[in-house]
Amino acid sequence: MTLPDHGPAGPEPSSAVTYRVAASEKDRSAVIRGEFTSDTVFDVAASDSGFTLRPTRLDPPVHKVFPDDEPEAGTEAGADEGSEGARRFVALDGELVCGYVDTTYEPWNRRLVIADIEVAAPYRSRGIGRALMRHAIGRARECGAGHVWLEVTNINAPAIRAYQRMGFAFCGLDTTLYNGTASEGETALFMSLALGLGATPENAEDPC
Repeated sequence: MTLPDHGPAGPEPSSAVTYRVAASEKDRSAVIRGEFTSDTVFDVAASDSGFTLRPTRLDPPVHKVFPDDEPEAGTEAGADEGSEGARRFVALDGELVCGYVDTTYEPWNRRLVIADIEVAAPYRSRGIGRALMRHAIGRARECGAGHVWLEVTNINAPAIRAYQRMGFAFCGLDTTLYNGTASEGETALFMSLALGLGATPENAEDPC
């Protein structure tokens, strides 16, 4: 999961960028390779009674490019468009997919999962990531979700800060999730955004 956008909320994206539910195989199969540069790691200190997160400055900053053969840290396996409850929203510059957010709704606990969110490097800092997240949150509300949930590696401080500005808070972690992968040594952090009790109108078609 790459940084949705650099800096604060920032300017709105150009009017040339449009958004829609993935409507074609081209939309659904588009892949933007994730990468980020981070000046901070959220170190995890374990004790007998729990865990503590401590932001630690990195000097020099670390630059990470996710390998082609490994799912990105911050994505859930099986969240493809063909899965039940899965839906992708795309950002388009003309017909070019310049960003997307993959979502999966889990009705058993009313959770909308952000399986992946990516914005192509030339399009960052234009509010596209925030706009995509608004579409995902809109879907969550339509589904009657109680919260939105995502996973992010502890070295991706820019993304963590962006999610915090959007209202997400830490809700858990896994120190072993990336063992045996190119991300070994990193910790998976879980974040959630509470939406409160929502309900889909009884006479509405199931949006999920």
